[in-house]
Amino acid sequence: MQTVRRLGDRVVRFALPPRCPGCGVVTLSDHDFCLACWSALDFLDDPQCALCGDPFEIDPGRGALCGACHADPPAIEGMRAAVSYGPIARRIALRLKYGRRPGFAETMARHMRRHLPDPSVALLVPVPLHRWRIWRRGYNQAALVARALAQSTGAPIAIDLLWRRKATPILRAMGPAARRKAVQGVFALRPDADVKGKAIILIDDVYTTGATVNACARVLKRAGAARVSVLCWARVVRDDAVIR
Repeated sequence: MQTVRRLGDRVVRFALPPRCPGCGVVTLSDHDFCLACWSALDFLDDPQCALCGDPFEIDPGRGALCGACHADPPAIEGMRAAVSYGPIARRIALRLKYGRRPGFAETMARHMRRHLPDPSVALLVPVPLHRWRIWRRGYNQAALVARALAQSTGAPIAIDLLWRRKATPILRAMGPAARRKAVQGVFALRPDADVKGKAIILIDDVYTTGATVNACARVLKRAGAARVSVLCWARVVRDDAVIR
């Protein structure tokens, strides 16, 4: 039986070989990037702002905040992203979101999970989509990424803890103030949800201004969550970030 299965795997790999998620060239294994795409990805790590995760050019010390978080502290208490939002990261996010490539959720999760050193201490909660968008798209990309993370790390997950009670316009073309206004009052907890004293990690594909995750965090903290942080695939990096 194992011989037949191995033979079948070889046939499938010959007919449908693994391909680079970034450009589609053939690779050795599923979810592997080719050298060109791997080199083009900008992996994020310390030093970063302790709240929003914006990278620093020099290390100002543990717990340092960027100028934006000093001026207007966010509701979240930490944000980490696997990569900065560049051409390859953007292509993967868009192919997952709009290109009906749900397998890319596993690609993202493989690189996000290094920011989950102890997955047992927090509950994974995907940022919800409105039901109309789920009907059109077929899935919530954040939920797929959260499931992939939970399966590979053993972290607890609550897919439907939050829900989006009204649809919002596309935020992509909006500025920070307009984004914050658009998501006011949009998110709510499920009636039977209990988050008192819990640490929550919100999972999303892309972090831009933080308006969406901060709106989610406010709802969770009003309900008694002890800590709300964010983990995502890619982060838009502010060019004008200032260390203070």
